[in-house]
Amino acid sequence: MQKSSPHRPPSVADSSEGRSSPSGASPSVLVRAVDAFAFSSGLAAAIGASLSYVASHVLAAPDAGSWAFMAATGTFIIYNLDRLRDIDRDRATSPLRTAFVLRNLRGLYVAVGIVAIGFLTALLAAPPAIILLCTAIGLVGLFHRRLKESAALKTAYVSTAWVAACVGIPWIASGRTSPGPWLASILFASLTANLIASNLRDSESEVEEKSTHSGRAPALWAARAMTILAIAVTLAAPASLHPLVWIPVCEGLALAYFRPTERYGHIVVDGSLLVGAGITWIHLGWLA
Repeated sequence: MQKSSPHRPPSVADSSEGRSSPSGASPSVLVRAVDAFAFSSGLAAAIGASLSYVASHVLAAPDAGSWAFMAATGTFIIYNLDRLRDIDRDRATSPLRTAFVLRNLRGLYVAVGIVAIGFLTALLAAPPAIILLCTAIGLVGLFHRRLKESAALKTAYVSTAWVAACVGIPWIASGRTSPGPWLASILFASLTANLIASNLRDSESEVEEKSTHSGRAPALWAARAMTILAIAVTLAAPASLHPLVWIPVCEGLALAYFRPTERYGHIVVDGSLLVGAGITWIHLGWLA
């Protein structure tokens, strides 16, 4: 949830997110733990690792653990640096996450520093082509703060960066095997759906004005359409890629019940990618 709707008082918006109950009770231990996992970018890092593992399995790339580690640590670094650099703007768009960041500033800076050491160690051991690709992704992350003003542009380049990290690195390591473009297309469509929904959550009041009861905001339907496209591409791809259908299916389920609130966006919509990748990994294991 980014801004309180003009049709309801701020206190209602806050309580709807579970920041506090009407009685003033604090969120449960479980809610705080899930918040910490999502708001610290631990969830984003886990998604990066899981998608990279799936890609390495499909592409038969060697050293899958190394590429997953780089995807996870790189994601953790880029996302946390963005949160730490953009606190003022995030106060309006993600108040719960911003409050978490402000409470844990020192710890997040330390975590980023430690994780950066691990990432750089792995990067220096990688082939030159992968180093070059990671440098390009890092530059995109560096300029994200200025580029993200345009929702359409943000959706395009962030989806591309995720695909480059999670598919591009294993694809290079595999010797550029043929399933790469299929895999990239599936994940690009799935991630685009995720990011469109993220942009919707970033303008909660606008979504409420358009679709308070029906949920028929054009952008939301565009996101759902992207999951359908991803499913269609998966089923049209070689049979070895069919288990990846779980990724857009899980994202589609999250979007089917979409709620423009901060926790739903950060935990359910984003978490569906992790769930989908996990089910895909299990499915691929059964086929092995």
